[in-house]
Amino acid sequence: MEKRIYLDHAATTPLDNEVLEAMLPYLSQKFGNPSSLHSFGREAHDAIEDSRKKVADLIGAKEKEIIFTSGGTESDNLAIRGVAYLNKDKIKEEGPHIITSSIEHPAVLETCRDLEKEGFKVKYLKVDRYGFIDLEELKETISKGTFLITIMFANNEIGTIQDIEKIGKIAKDSGIIFHTDAVQAVGKLDIDVRRLNIDMLSISAHKIYGPKGVGALFVREGIRLKSIQTGGGHERGLRSGTENVPGIVGLGEACRLAKERMNEDTLHMTKLRDKLIKGVIENIEESYLNGHPEKRLPNNAHFRFTAVEGESLVLSLDQKGIAASTGSACSSKKLQASHVLLAIGLSPVEAHGSLRLTLGRENTEEEIDYVLDVLPDVVKRLREISPLWRKK
Repeated sequence: MEKRIYLDHAATTPLDNEVLEAMLPYLSQKFGNPSSLHSFGREAHDAIEDSRKKVADLIGAKEKEIIFTSGGTESDNLAIRGVAYLNKDKIKEEGPHIITSSIEHPAVLETCRDLEKEGFKVKYLKVDRYGFIDLEELKETISKGTFLITIMFANNEIGTIQDIEKIGKIAKDSGIIFHTDAVQAVGKLDIDVRRLNIDMLSISAHKIYGPKGVGALFVREGIRLKSIQTGGGHERGLRSGTENVPGIVGLGEACRLAKERMNEDTLHMTKLRDKLIKGVIENIEESYLNGHPEKRLPNNAHFRFTAVEGESLVLSLDQKGIAASTGSACSSKKLQASHVLLAIGLSPVEAHGSLRLTLGRENTEEEIDYVLDVLPDVVKRLREISPLWRKK
């Protein structure tokens, strides 16, 4: 295989060289336990606190409001369960206690479904064809028992960006805690948790050129959570377990670089994204864009093709040296149609014909030209063997 073009940055990103360089000392000579009182421990502790500041700076938070976790999934669980378990007394009250959307990441959806088994009520808001929730429905759904609203910042499959500031304002005016899964948005969008009225926000390092297995949860000062992991009381008692110092250092450096490069990266990826979308829609018949045409992540292009099976498309592109996906990497091995695509009104057949191409800072215009040269022929070949296309 001569070419290797990576267009699956929503699944994971390559580790930035500067991030790796920052991590290396903490994988070897700087190995101390940050809870130890001696110089080795203090060295590790100081590195964690420096990283905490870098994460906080990226989203407009205070250092003490950052809790380090193993990634976005744990952050989502800690936020949702942590609030829920402090509100068990509201289980018997009328109305929804937790409000979320029908297109959340499984880390949110499955957590909410699990809480339903424990007696909590959950309202799953429907979305329109672009993936937006209805703000009026959100207001009408709020009841006396509602204690948490959790709506993702930007969708991991179709890239649609919710009106987080308005959602946060609705929650604030109603005295309800607002959590957002911002795993796909952090590092790509300008986020200020105070301006946006966000109370809790989930981050994952490996989506922003950091290492896998580390993330963070922003918890606004004054918000109380019940720990879901017992032990030695690390991270203000909210996340016990010896800290992953190299990973945390990597997350901190990735956040520093994201803040420094955000404007440049956004302009670069938006230009490539728009070229990709225009080229696909204009040159492949019966191709359609999923998600909002403008209010979408700068690196996300999500298409559907009539009479083409998405998994076959991904495998065919892989043979051409192009890494793509049909949707969320966390559920890409499941055979059922994407819950996100079904929620925006696509039929199961339409949903199965979708392709997600997500760009990164290292992608080039030449690579997009290659994709636009290869993709029409791949789609044409797959349609030639498709019984659905022959019926047309």
